[in-house]
Amino acid sequence: MVERAQILKAVKTALEHAPERKFQESIDITINLRNIDMAQPKNRIDETMLLPNGTGRTEKIVVLGKGDITTQAKEAGVDLIIGSEEIERLGGEPREARKMAGEYRFFLAETAVMPLVGRFLGPRLGPRGKMPMPIPPGTDIRPIVQRLRNSVKFRTRDKKTFHVKVGNTAMDAEQVAENIDAVMKRIESVLENGAMNIRSVYVKTTMGPAQKVM
Repeated sequence: MVERAQILKAVKTALEHAPERKFQESIDITINLRNIDMAQPKNRIDETMLLPNGTGRTEKIVVLGKGDITTQAKEAGVDLIIGSEEIERLGGEPREARKMAGEYRFFLAETAVMPLVGRFLGPRLGPRGKMPMPIPPGTDIRPIVQRLRNSVKFRTRDKKTFHVKVGNTAMDAEQVAENIDAVMKRIESVLENGAMNIRSVYVKTTMGPAQKVM
């Protein structure tokens, strides 16, 4: 397991060497795995987790459905609400559906509309790992929305290298390091041999050079 001090040192170095920009850059880590067969679905990682200090921005959320779930979505300040007819319409507008899939980070869907979502939006959301979280009737989505606002999703598919957003350059190095530490612990917990399956980890800003964490 990598020490927090080691993570913090790498984050500070990455921030020091990042080119000066007039905008906030994202900070990501790149994880390279080893001694694991990613062709086996059981070995793949597909996680959504709440970061201790958030991602540095409020993640955008879509709710699909009708009735009570839309009322709650409005109260929670959800960024986009899509009803049944709109789901079907987007199925015939691939360019618009792709844009939506790229712009929004998390999707929640009433269980009643999941078949429609799978049929009309599945081809756009599925490959991006953004298929909606099914919401059973009577569920209060407001705490779910609040949690997702500061969450990050990451998955490996069949590759041994993957990336995780852990913050942005407006955050303190300590906050970013704490996020990285939490992500690493989650990854180690789901890997068959824990830290032994991790070859290396690097941290970098969007435009800056990568710094080795481990």
